[in-house]
Amino acid sequence: MTTFVDRAILHAVAGDGGNGCASVHREKFKPLGGPDGGNGGRGGDVVLIVDHGTNSLLDIHRSPHRRAAGGKPGQGSNRSGSDAGDIFVTVPDGTVVTTEDGEFIADLIGQGTRFVVAAGGHGGLGNAALSNKRRKAPGFALLGEPGSSADVVLELKTIADIGLVGFPSAGKSSLVSVLSAARPKIADYPFTTLVPNLGVVKAGETVFTVADVPGLIPGASEGKGLGLEFLRHVERCAALVHVVDCATLEPGRDPLSDIDVIEAELAAYGGLADRPRLVALNKIDVPEADELADMIAEQAAERGWPVFKISTIAHTGLDRLRFAMAEVVAATREERADSDELAAVVVKPLPVDDSSFVVKREGDEYRVIGNKPARWVRQTDFSNDEAVGFLADRLAKLGVEDELLKKGAQPGATVIIGDRDDAVVFDWQPSVQAGDAAPASPRGQDIRLEEW
Repeated sequence: MTTFVDRAILHAVAGDGGNGCASVHREKFKPLGGPDGGNGGRGGDVVLIVDHGTNSLLDIHRSPHRRAAGGKPGQGSNRSGSDAGDIFVTVPDGTVVTTEDGEFIADLIGQGTRFVVAAGGHGGLGNAALSNKRRKAPGFALLGEPGSSADVVLELKTIADIGLVGFPSAGKSSLVSVLSAARPKIADYPFTTLVPNLGVVKAGETVFTVADVPGLIPGASEGKGLGLEFLRHVERCAALVHVVDCATLEPGRDPLSDIDVIEAELAAYGGLADRPRLVALNKIDVPEADELADMIAEQAAERGWPVFKISTIAHTGLDRLRFAMAEVVAATREERADSDELAAVVVKPLPVDDSSFVVKREGDEYRVIGNKPARWVRQTDFSNDEAVGFLADRLAKLGVEDELLKKGAQPGATVIIGDRDDAVVFDWQPSVQAGDAAPASPRGQDIRLEEW
């Protein structure tokens, strides 16, 4: 059974806003006491939140669809509908959010970091909120806005200070087990490790995490073996440690060629050239391996990387390696602290001018594109003539009618507002008074109130 998932697709749907209420206050001897319809409640958000108690995307993999509840509709007597609760989806520290096309959205680092992946719709205004001196008794209310939806890809990039890289069965999992309290599965056949293993290590006053990257082999960066699935887990490491099997009996392999193969795969993956390297020549408890390690240690050191002879079985040379790792981690942490680098990087859409719009001519049709006109259309109940008139007033006041005239629109021209999926199409009649040019008795005025 799958117990670790580091990539999952989330289908998030936020809740719709509740509709506003169109109501008139009534009481004995005063049946038309004025509008008292309340506003609709806000729909719930779908929120990603980092939780250190979560170490896999397994729950999202098993339940990829998350839908928040909608806001409650408004009621009479000025009672607003209640807001819906948000849906919180816990993710591991180091989760990256992208679109299905690979476009970067957010990088979630640090306990409690939040990101709204789908925002709930705003509730519609009731007729009490829509009333004013000119429109004393609106006979309509605004509809709640639909909540947004998003299909995003979540990828876990393990946050570890030290990444152990090497061929299968080189001893990476064994090294994690002897340096920390972690107890990964260990065997002498390839691909024992099917998921990254993390261990917490302490050397002096420095506490850091070590992760082994499952079996890299030639061609891993191109999808061979398991390497491509887990190379992402070394991206955040402060340093990489080559764990080299000095006792391998496979033909055509030796410690230096193993290092060259792994380095080629890391270079092909990209973005890791600046990471410090250390080399751990493992399995020196075997006499032949110890002799081989002595022979190639000097050649490995010529590359400028510290070299350590170790044995995870005999626990030889581990202290020197542990403190060398701690030294690199401490230096990296100090460098990052001086660079004023933010721990959590979250990319959000830039603010958009909500009042802006454009009118584009498409053949004999005119399309109005803008956040505010599109939102007003979504809020309009087109079965109510007063609501449609109110929409016309708002569009005219925004300047849509003037812009249509500038573009050459004639009476009866087809005007489209909104995206192609949920657009509203109507025949434009500029002779209808609206906005500041509206008559003294605007749409939304209930003449019956004048009798009381």
